Amino acid sequence: MRKTLIASTAIASLIFSGSALSAWTGWNIHNKDYPITDALESFIKNAEKVTDGRVSGTLYNGAVLGSQGDAIQMMQIGSVDFAGFNLGPMGTAIPEVNVLSLPFIFKDVDHMHRVMDGAFGEHLSEAMSKHGIISLGWYDAGARSFYNHVKPIVNPSDVEGMKFRVMNNELYVSMIESLKGNATPMAFNEVYQSLKTGVVDGAENNWPSYESTNHYEVAKFYSNSQHLIIPECLCVSTKAWGALSEADQAALKKEATKSVAMQRELWKKREAESRLLVIDSGVQFNEVADKAAFSEAMKPVYAQAIEAIPELEPFIKEIQSID
Repeated sequence: MRKTLIASTAIASLIFSGSALSAWTGWNIHNKDYPITDALESFIKNAEKVTDGRVSGTLYNGAVLGSQGDAIQMMQIGSVDFAGFNLGPMGTAIPEVNVLSLPFIFKDVDHMHRVMDGAFGEHLSEAMSKHGIISLGWYDAGARSFYNHVKPIVNPSDVEGMKFRVMNNELYVSMIESLKGNATPMAFNEVYQSLKTGVVDGAENNWPSYESTNHYEVAKFYSNSQHLIIPECLCVSTKAWGALSEADQAALKKEATKSVAMQRELWKKREAESRLLVIDSGVQFNEVADKAAFSEAMKPVYAQAIEAIPELEPFIKEIQSID
């Protein structure tokens, strides 16, 4: 009886100290052998080591647990514990992250890293926490550019009248409409067939996505506009995070930093490989020399975003103040 009482007391002590064993469920839209997938798998594997098994988990790849919208809702209620989320579609659930979906908000990818790795990234994560999600780090997703099966995009006027697939966020609709194009929100897995059949003329994405989905087979004009630079996040539910001790939280933050560094290196390599592969396949690539013309044409998107979400204005000013 005394041994049973001691054991029960020890278990209760673990639970109430925030040190109980936690089996985390992880969501990921990407498949195996993709930079974010490798980084997430490394994170959760190392999390188990540095917490002496108090945190472990399983990562479910390829969106087998549902769409990102589903996964965000599951994270907010605590049934998904960690994930690699694209911050574009997240804007429909967490309005503050829409600041990252503004065209040309970042000068280049290096500028995005400086902004997100500093105080601004912490401020944004704090805003996200009010919606049940925090970010432990910001993964690289490169720059998004236009591709289509009609013609090269050189000037803003080239988009006029064309039908472009966009992610499901009103900001992207406004972005295409500012160029007098026609925006079609569409699930990512529908884009290949829609390009092939002419439902849409084009889409916009980064090099690895353009290559890995075989979109380059049915949209052979790639125009390097780099109009969007949207990071992805290593996100954790506030419910799972709040259950951890301060020591375990500190350990996982260190592992998240390592995971981000790993992912960015893998991304840089994969991006170069994808670009070379599609250009060697016969894709007609053109550099958009006058990006300022596109930036100027898209300026109305900022005013529309601030009108719809006033909280974005201080975030925009903070980003623009960082060199």
